[in-house]
Amino acid sequence: MACCLGFAEPEAQNLLLRADLVAHIRKVIAKLGITQAEAAQCAGVSQPRMNDLVKGRTHKFTLDALVNVAAQLGYTVKLSVKKAA
Repeated sequence: MACCLGFAEPEAQNLLLRADLVAHIRKVIAKLGITQAEAAQCAGVSQPRMNDLVKGRTHKFTLDALVNVAAQLGYTVKLSVKKAA
């Protein structure tokens, strides 16, 4: 099994997806011009949890949790799957 930066390929893909989703959520919060506390309330999470997200602590979130946060903030997450080379 191939690896990427010391991670097995499946784990590397998961990490990349979570990081990408966190980056998008951070942009959404900035675009909305709301505080972490306001974003947390909209997303249905605690303010410390939102702080973890804003600070990029992706290891504290599953893809499910991040999709739920994005949805609560009014966004849809789409996933693309294609055969590996």
